[in-house]
Amino acid sequence: MTAQPLPAPLAARTRPARPTPRLTAALLLAGALGGCAVGPDYKAPGLAVPASWGNGKAGVIATGTPSPANQPPRLGRWWERLNDKTLNGFMEEAVAGNLDVATAKSRVREARASRKQALAALAPTLTGSGQYLRTDNGSNVSAGTGDVQVAGPFDSYTAGLDASWELDLFGANRRAAEAAKYGLDASEESLRNTLLTLVGDVATNYVEARGYQARIALARRTAASQRETAALTRTKFQAGSASAVDLANAEGQAASTEADIPQLQASYQQTVNQLAILLGQPPAALNERMARTAPIPRPRAPIPTGVPADILLSRPDVRLAERQYAQYTAKVGGAEAARYPDVSLTGEISTSASQVGDLGKSSNISWNFGPSVSVPIFNAGSLQAAVEYAQAQRDEYFLAYRSSVLTALQDVENASVSLQQERIRNRSLAASANSYRQAASLSRSLYQSGSSSFLDVLDAERSLYSAEDSYLQSQVLITTDYVALNKALGGGWDGTVDTRTPEVVDDMGPRFVSADWAQQFARRE
Repeated sequence: MTAQPLPAPLAARTRPARPTPRLTAALLLAGALGGCAVGPDYKAPGLAVPASWGNGKAGVIATGTPSPANQPPRLGRWWERLNDKTLNGFMEEAVAGNLDVATAKSRVREARASRKQALAALAPTLTGSGQYLRTDNGSNVSAGTGDVQVAGPFDSYTAGLDASWELDLFGANRRAAEAAKYGLDASEESLRNTLLTLVGDVATNYVEARGYQARIALARRTAASQRETAALTRTKFQAGSASAVDLANAEGQAASTEADIPQLQASYQQTVNQLAILLGQPPAALNERMARTAPIPRPRAPIPTGVPADILLSRPDVRLAERQYAQYTAKVGGAEAARYPDVSLTGEISTSASQVGDLGKSSNISWNFGPSVSVPIFNAGSLQAAVEYAQAQRDEYFLAYRSSVLTALQDVENASVSLQQERIRNRSLAASANSYRQAASLSRSLYQSGSSSFLDVLDAERSLYSAEDSYLQSQVLITTDYVALNKALGGGWDGTVDTRTPEVVDDMGPRFVSADWAQQFARRE
């Protein structure tokens, strides 16, 4: 910034004095320091992460904007790989109607407004003022010049402009604007994190609801088959070829399976209610849409896991922690700048006249202009303590960032292992269910022909039901592990989100109080 010579404060209608050499030197020094900002400059931290998943060897990488050659894998809209149109529709509705997302969007608008305020502090301010007074000193003659006497009352009009500009020599306002910019980035990452959590929760609840539907259908089929076995046992009992113990066991097993259905129904309804809440709708709003059963969604395509360093570029919670660390680094500079002198330029011009039309011509005009300096001399260590407090906060957010990276790595490794092992377990459960299905069919045929005891049928049917139910639960776990892995990698909503439209639109125009309302208010008082 190039310093310009500034006149000293003068009275109205006088020529401004030429600046003294001392004042000129001071202002030139102020201009030279105009680009100075005390405190630490933020640098993206470098952290050690493994070179590949499942590998303990680490290399140092730096966070920040990815280069075109090192883009993270495309993880957005991963739920579409489940090939479920109903789930896809629920995702769209959830992003549009979820209340947590709406709250996060409001916080983005809040941070955006805070940044505008911080940037405004860097610019000069100009304030206009005006005043009208009607005065009477109580006499018929109030003033006079020679033989001319002027009778009261008097009218007087005053108008003026006040201007001020803080030079921000040591960067206090610039550090505040920098912190506000990082705060806006953090609020946007917080919105992304809310969306990531939302789509994961919607997918998980939807898959679990379909799982409960499949388990309910299995319980009903199994109970119906066991009731047929009980009817066969009753017939054999009446014919004298089966015992009362066999009949009681057959009927007890069917009743036990039927008892699972209400519990599964309750869990299903609770899951659907939670799904509706995630969509921003009343709990029972999805009952009709979910009544038509559908298969448990299962992933078809492999997951592009990339490398561990990618999560620092894609996971919003990690990026949020990094932006907060940057924000509080800038606040250290703001606290440090408060220990230095504060220089401002102020100016004022005012005019007064007895008639409005004379304010710009036949009026008294006065003005003043000059710098002002505020220097902290003694504050008992308060400003230094503020710097130390800001530094401690910065360290806290740096450690939170490191923790978020480690947590992210752990989430990916855990979800990857769980998905891999659950797929192995699912294959074993499928083989188990197929074997028990053959055993149940064979034991039932042998029992019906009288070649086997009822205990073989009872054991086979119980084992078959347990194996098939475990197989369905494993299918649900595979998909929920798939959801968890995508969340851990940072996959979420990649569509447009409107963060500028407020939830409540205010009419900020003038209001006029009606006479009826005023009378009612007066009566209440």
